[in-house]
Amino acid sequence: MLSATVLLVTGIAWQNLTALTDGLTKQDLNLADAGEKPADGAIDILLVGMDSRTDSKGNPLPPHILNELQAGGADDGGFNTDTLILLHIPNDSGKAYAVSFPRDSYVKIAGGFGRHKINSAYGFAKNKAAEKLQGSGKPAPEVEMESRKAGANNLIETIQTLTGATIDHYAEVNLVGFYDITKAIGGIDVCLNTKVRDSFSGANFPAGQQTIEGKNALAFVRQRHGLPMGDLDRVVRQQVFMAGLAKKMLSAGVLADSTKRNDMIKAVSGAIVLDDGWDITKFALQMKDMTGGNMTFQTIPTGNPDLQTPEDGSAVEVVESEVRTFVKNLGKGPASSNPADPKFDKASVTVDVRNASGQAGLAGQVLQSLVAKGFTGGQTGNADAMSKSVVRYGKGGEAGANAVQETLGGLKVEEDVNVPAGAVRVFLGSDYAGPGARGFTGSGVLALDGARQQPADPAAPPPISADGVRCVN
Repeated sequence: MLSATVLLVTGIAWQNLTALTDGLTKQDLNLADAGEKPADGAIDILLVGMDSRTDSKGNPLPPHILNELQAGGADDGGFNTDTLILLHIPNDSGKAYAVSFPRDSYVKIAGGFGRHKINSAYGFAKNKAAEKLQGSGKPAPEVEMESRKAGANNLIETIQTLTGATIDHYAEVNLVGFYDITKAIGGIDVCLNTKVRDSFSGANFPAGQQTIEGKNALAFVRQRHGLPMGDLDRVVRQQVFMAGLAKKMLSAGVLADSTKRNDMIKAVSGAIVLDDGWDITKFALQMKDMTGGNMTFQTIPTGNPDLQTPEDGSAVEVVESEVRTFVKNLGKGPASSNPADPKFDKASVTVDVRNASGQAGLAGQVLQSLVAKGFTGGQTGNADAMSKSVVRYGKGGEAGANAVQETLGGLKVEEDVNVPAGAVRVFLGSDYAGPGARGFTGSGVLALDGARQQPADPAAPPPISADGVRCVN
């Protein structure tokens, strides 16, 4: 989608766009006939990064490619979806929201498979369909593509049930496609807070800014072992990588270089699977004004990042109702059941912050963020581990608590007799991802027009933006 838009808005020859679209693999999937103005007021696109050992047409990858990718053998990996992003585009096309789903999110899987990690939704249905088709007499390539269609449909249904959104379009890229695209455009600029080394993904990077491509790019977005927040840190990596990819693909260095441009088109057209009803050319024309708009990266609300499950080991806790509310309110600002008086004097509220997340230094960072917003800083400290963040207040302190929770992104508010009268105390659980948190992207804006978007909160980390390189874990 991004490639088609780039070609259109920059006036690149139409034969380039034809070359891009002609090579795409299409699947007839169970999607709503949304038209130009969907009933829910937006276009919702499911973007999927597939951890498969086949190409987009179902052909096994050769051993030398698997060795280069450090992806194991042809029978390893199955059809797990390592990257899941819901791209939510309002009808005015002025702003878009890219919502990430941690691959280990523990949710209800469609098709009667029970509760499992979300990255298994595709594989469960794909394998079941393949078993049914084995005795059908159909050729192996046809069995492969039909079973993959079943996997994609089950993933779509799982996401729709989880979010309440209606998926209008579907795009999928596999390991080798990702590898080829990053090499074709000359790599992506990224930055790490500290050096990392991980034998599982093959990640071996120094600290600081660097340019990565091919197998190194794949290792960068796949690593989760050895990171402070595991799967949640990987989500942030994927988001900064997408921002870097957008910046590079929109740069004159790629668009003006015919070799890079042609290599990019070849890589994209041979690696992408789209739903059959998606006219990508028409869509790119509709979305061309997005280059002057914004894209905000978000992550679904999560709870305990080390939830122990009956069959899947450690997973990321997810409450479906919270996810549906989050998606419904995209672009509407923080929700609050008890909004604060806009004339309320924040300086009259002294806020204490307690760290119950296990993330070192979080209480101090959040308190700095609140002081920067006008509140009076109290004390910081640690508390027993909690999965859910909460704002507690003493007698007469409800108005101040409402103002604090709005500033932090709509946390739960409750009265507590242990909090002094008129005071407010914030308890930061493992789910906290608001101002002051590592990887906070609530105010982070990806400016596709090259304009730097400053974070609304000076105490929060800099935004994920196509105008710069954000250092991450």
